[in-house]
Amino acid sequence: MKPFDPKAFKKGKLAGVLGLGRSGQSVARLLVKKGFKVLGSDVRPKAELTPLLKTLPKAAKWEWNGHSDRLLKCAFVVKSPGLKPDLPIFKTLADKGIPVYSELEIALAYSKAKAVVAITGTNGKSTTTQLTFDIFKAGLPRGRKAILGGNIGIPVSTAVPASKPSDVIVLECSSYQLEDSVSFEPRASAILNVTADHLDHHGSMAAYLEAKAKVFREQGPGDACVFNASDPTVYRLSRECPSQRLYFGTKGMNIHAWEEGGKLHFKLPGSKKELALVPPKLPGRHNLENAMAAGLLALARGIKPAAIQKAFKAFKGVEHRIEPCGVVRGIACVNDSKATNVDSTMVALKAFEPGGKRLLLILGGLHKGFPYAPLKPWIERSVKGILTIGSASRRIEEDLSGLVPIFPCGTLETAVDTGLKIGEKGDTVLLSPACASFDQFKDFEERGRRFKALVAAAKAR
Repeated sequence: MKPFDPKAFKKGKLAGVLGLGRSGQSVARLLVKKGFKVLGSDVRPKAELTPLLKTLPKAAKWEWNGHSDRLLKCAFVVKSPGLKPDLPIFKTLADKGIPVYSELEIALAYSKAKAVVAITGTNGKSTTTQLTFDIFKAGLPRGRKAILGGNIGIPVSTAVPASKPSDVIVLECSSYQLEDSVSFEPRASAILNVTADHLDHHGSMAAYLEAKAKVFREQGPGDACVFNASDPTVYRLSRECPSQRLYFGTKGMNIHAWEEGGKLHFKLPGSKKELALVPPKLPGRHNLENAMAAGLLALARGIKPAAIQKAFKAFKGVEHRIEPCGVVRGIACVNDSKATNVDSTMVALKAFEPGGKRLLLILGGLHKGFPYAPLKPWIERSVKGILTIGSASRRIEEDLSGLVPIFPCGTLETAVDTGLKIGEKGDTVLLSPACASFDQFKDFEERGRRFKALVAAAKAR
């Protein structure tokens, strides 16, 4: 399929938008603004959609309870991230020759800024993207602007239409966003790590990897992609990259960023100068790696080391990722709601080492199909009790029984209350669920904010 070209479609034509979440609503507004009529289509009932769509312009019509044949009258269709590619409607559209594009590709087609920096990976995307944005914001000369969007903050189609040619767009890209892209060509990109996740959506690990690889597939010799040399899957994938390859990892490897003596060291190919910068004050090895990736992305696009150091010093992390949110009667509470898979929870547990068995770990939510047994070594070292919530509770008990006491709590409210009751001064109640949130919450953000509200209420009592 050819890349999306706005000039190929006359204004006034009907454009379809499948999925009316945040990105679907955003791209619908953009297309109306660009002169198209829009038909939004969603499987949710009318009563659920009505409050969400009151802000859509009149030129955007919508349907509910499934996708109808009205979509076959569209000149093209935009697929919202997260919709499975094997839905029958996509075969029907293909049979009719109606092209389907990603929200990412539509948005960038209307962007004046051509310098895009894109970050993907199974874990660490939000932290690295926010830090990269902060670096560019600090380092771009007057008159140039850094724009943040994608899977973090606001949708791409909201973030980029007002961009100027000299601006830099910094995007967090999920595998869902990348899989539908035809001609995505960021000037600098990064793959932080890859572990099995979202396989229910992609169907196989090979398809998941191919989605991630689209962050560099269309790059050229003048572009750059940053890779984690310590991740065997990422390292193998890097061999397929046609642009300049930059690696972070452990000193002694053929890499361009590493940690030594409490500082992060950077040395780009062909440069005789080695930089040594103080990293952000965040817990865990993973945050050092995130900072290495952000630093390499910035250096690859000509940002000065002083701006990188300034952003490192000011950076306090992102919401919902190992986020301290208060102390109740001497018990610290930490929000890691963004840990929606086992590997991400493992990262959080590693961040609290060494420290003894002082963690009360809240696990659970919607099971994603992967075992919890890989957490065992880290639970044995750091956790004094597990508090389970959500529909995955029974599976968690089966996988982790016999290690530490397990308290079936059901709800987040009960888990927080239980953790604060059985905890002692110096302990930490850690919400790091290793599960999706959709059984009890709209998304991981709602879950994290609910946790913080519960902690705030407990502090006030």
